[in-house]
Parts: sequence; structure tokens; C-alpha cells
Amino acid sequence: MTDTNITFTKEDLGKNLYRKKTYYRLVIEQEVIAKDKDEADALFMESGIDHSRITREITEEKGGVETYLVDADYSDSDRTEYVGKVVYQDDEFAQENGDVEICSYTPETETVEA
Repeated sequence: MTDTNITFTKEDLGKNLYRKKTYYRLVIEQEVIAKDKDEADALFMESGIDHSRITREITEEKGGVETYLVDADYSDSDRTEYVGKVVYQDDEFAQENGDVEICSYTPETETVEA
């Protein structure tokens, strides 16, 4: 007997069961505020895909097509990239008001006074 999620009856006698795997490339780009690249990498390692949510419900099943398997595997990732530093806005009251922004021109290693 063949393992399948398809419902079949005697009216299907003589028909064939077909199965096809389709591979999709999923890209997840995440961001995090961290003190340095090492902390960012550690936080990224704790994050990612919630595999419990990758179920048959992400597929469309119509015309008698039933989903047999849904899976996601790690393939590759780019290096962690510096985007910018949280700094006070360029405003005389920014520090007093707590107005901050991400500045891509501030070097990654520059210390910013609180």
C-alpha cells in the first residue's frame, strides 16, 4: 500500500497517483540592533524560521491536488553586514528629547556618548 494524503474511491479505479516535488527558494532578510557583529550573529542564530509554521496550510490545494510534504532546509547565508549606528539626531535638543536615528555614515567602531 502507498502512503498518500489523497482520498480515493472505487470511482478512481484505473487512474494513476502522481507526486511531484517543487523546490522554492525562500529569502529571509532580518535586522537587529546589537552592540557588535558577534552579538548580532548570536541573535540571528536564535532567530530564523519557525519550522512549526511550515505546514500544508501554506499550499493551495485544488482540483484534487493534496499536499504530501512541506519542508524547509538551511542552504546558505551572506555575512552579517553593518548598516549604521544609532546616534542622536542632528538637532540641539535631540539628546534632551531622546531623538535618535540610524546613521550609515558613522563608523561601526566609533563610540557614541549617551
